[in-house]
Amino acid sequence: MTGKLAGKVAVITGSGRRGGLGEAIAKRLASDGATIVLSDIGTSRDSATPDDMIGTLSEMDAIKADISALGVPVSSAFCDVRSWDEVRALADHAVDTHGGIDIWVNNAGIGYIMKPLLEVTPGDWGAVIDVNLTGAFYGLRAAAERMISRGKGGRIINIASQAAKSGFACAQAYTASKHGLVGLARSAAIELGEHGITVNNICPNHVTTGLGAWQNQYFAERQGKTLTQYMADMAGRIPMGRPGLPEDTAHAVAFLCQPESGYITAESMNVSGGEEPH
Repeated sequence: MTGKLAGKVAVITGSGRRGGLGEAIAKRLASDGATIVLSDIGTSRDSATPDDMIGTLSEMDAIKADISALGVPVSSAFCDVRSWDEVRALADHAVDTHGGIDIWVNNAGIGYIMKPLLEVTPGDWGAVIDVNLTGAFYGLRAAAERMISRGKGGRIINIASQAAKSGFACAQAYTASKHGLVGLARSAAIELGEHGITVNNICPNHVTTGLGAWQNQYFAERQGKTLTQYMADMAGRIPMGRPGLPEDTAHAVAFLCQPESGYITAESMNVSGGEEPH
């Protein structure tokens, strides 16, 4: 396949769930010709990673088949981003299988541990921070090491959130973790610029993925609304009149991977239909 990203190797964490942001990102980059490395946890490891909230082996295999049909090389590897050893192994897989890493997308995240402040346990807090912030740091470091060694630059992109800019009730750990990505990108970009490596965040507003559907139901019930009313209220406060789609985030990621975006770094780009204007 030809395209602006032909010959580039892209690793996307948390990309093994049907209908998720990771799947959309992987397919969008593949459509531009990139070689794809899919990654997800695969099976539940503990109470923080329930089977109904993670990318499973069967889902990842199905996504892999879809991408292969696009005519680009694709491989997959299990990775729990809470483990530095597993993240390094994922990076090594990309290098050993495809020859290097040009793009690394930190997409894996926990957005399903939502509770009122006084109900949040230390375990809840640790699980969210470990995946959303520490996991992104591990991915950034593993990718940067290999990009620097190769000497061809690269693009590192974190999937942050509207919650990287604003606070939300029942989302203390989530909001803190996403705010943390802003600082992580800003600091890493300063050090990695001399190596031709850009570091940026994408900040989507709400997207009704499988996780997003759970969030819709949870917050509708907390607010005493029907799901229909909750979704109507959400659309009403978004200037573009609708929540985000997985493809909206995927297109933004693809933009930051293009040659024309090579001077953009340390940024946290809103993809929110105007809902988050700063």
